[in-house]
Amino acid sequence: MIGIIFTVFFATLLIGIPIGIAVCLSSIVCVLMNPALPISIEYIFRSLVTSLDSTTLLAVPLFILSGNLMAKGGISAKLFDVFSFFVGDKTAGLPIAAIITCLFYGAISGSGPATVAAVGAMTIPILTRLGYDKKFVVGMVATAGSLGVIIPPSLPFIMYGVASTESVGTLFIAGIIPGILIAAIMSLYTWFYCRMHGEDKDKLRSTTAALRARGLLNVAKDGFWALLTPVIILGGIYSGVVTPTEAATISVVYALAVSLFIYRTITLQDLLPITSDTVRSCAPVMLIVAAATCFGRMLTMIQVPQAIASVLLSTFTSKITLLLVINLFLLFVGMVMETLAAILILTPIFLPVVTAIGMNPIHFGVMLVVNLAIGFVTPPVGVNLYVGSNLTGVPVLSVAKHAVPYIAMFLCALLLITFVPGISLIFT
Repeated sequence: MIGIIFTVFFATLLIGIPIGIAVCLSSIVCVLMNPALPISIEYIFRSLVTSLDSTTLLAVPLFILSGNLMAKGGISAKLFDVFSFFVGDKTAGLPIAAIITCLFYGAISGSGPATVAAVGAMTIPILTRLGYDKKFVVGMVATAGSLGVIIPPSLPFIMYGVASTESVGTLFIAGIIPGILIAAIMSLYTWFYCRMHGEDKDKLRSTTAALRARGLLNVAKDGFWALLTPVIILGGIYSGVVTPTEAATISVVYALAVSLFIYRTITLQDLLPITSDTVRSCAPVMLIVAAATCFGRMLTMIQVPQAIASVLLSTFTSKITLLLVINLFLLFVGMVMETLAAILILTPIFLPVVTAIGMNPIHFGVMLVVNLAIGFVTPPVGVNLYVGSNLTGVPVLSVAKHAVPYIAMFLCALLLITFVPGISLIFT
């Protein structure tokens, strides 16, 4: 039965059926082939509706709307200016400023592709004009965009919280240090790359001098409201003043106020297109959430998690080996499956396994999301690669090739996050 279900699932994906529909069909096949199950076709369709009746899930469209408002408001440029002001004339200063901008913008958008689109559209032309290899820059930004799903507020963390019943606020806090760690390791490689390949120091100095001519006060004033966004969101959650969903609501109001009245980069006429874009982004996501949640309930009923846990625990007696095998599997899944669907389907399967070996569910959630974040820059799915390619015209495979060193840095950070729990749990 288990084999048939997953065969149907992967076969439907291979022939190009959207993943939300593929998951629904797999659930229906399971019911039709096993009439003894205490569920029916009617139950499946009813679950598609009831699974979305969640206050926690309300944070997803709200954070997407907030990110769209900030993107249209040109927030990424203001963040880049702040970081460039301080490190722009240092070795690899501006490329590292682009990585840090991706880190901070991820704390606004909660999305990897959105981070690549917003930061890449602004930084890639600047860096290429300064003499950096275009393919190198696109590969760097495409990989750094994956920080958008690790640093809070993260949509994958919200989905993991729904699937595991763990606190979304705690997951947000747990993602801070891993996100900073990955950005630091990527920045270290960037520094070595620029030392090895050289830079046009005259262009760097003139660019930084023009920025510093504006004065620290003016640059800081422009970037202050953008930098304050993650402070408001995370500060409210961490202090216990608001829940993640309430923080998402505040982020929308804050983004509106900053973009409309402070930066004045959008007008009231822009709100309808921004809202329409948000609805178009949310609809497929919520279909996947509904279908995957229903699929997960069905797998639990036929005891798939228990069966897989039994096989894995009896096959791999070493905790280190087991975690390495799970990581390899998650890396493969990230290459071929949409991230949110993977989280909702795999969490009920692997959570009993890792808790059986004493792993903290919050720690596993961070490990799971970091694994799947790498999938944003690995073909054939590799959404960030396609975004970077569309922005610049660089072929996808070329972007992937130049992203390989950064993926290696990501993997080094993944190993540290997997085997050093304190990196994720230090503040929880």
